[in-house]
Amino acid sequence: MSEAYLNPGPSREEIDATEGAVLLEFGTDWCGHCQAAAPAVLQALAEHGDIRHIKVEDGPGRPLGRSFRVKLWPTLVALKDGAEQARVVRPTTADQISPILAQIS
Repeated sequence: MSEAYLNPGPSREEIDATEGAVLLEFGTDWCGHCQAAAPAVLQALAEHGDIRHIKVEDGPGRPLGRSFRVKLWPTLVALKDGAEQARVVRPTTADQISPILAQIS
């Protein structure tokens, strides 16, 4: 089982200042799409042990999600040294996630 979504999550300034590879996941614990994607996210991350995974609860008026223009859950944003490199929205398999992790690994 993966950890719960952070509420509140980090600020945009904290995310922009992160060093290294980060997978930022936006969603909610009650979202069916997020629950369905969770095994695929964990499988893809298992192949890339050097990537930090941060789950952030999203919703209307949440500044971090809005700053990344999140529209659907889950949205996975691959960051390298605080800069977005790639993203995938509503993945269903690890094969959809692994390529964006490879870009930052």
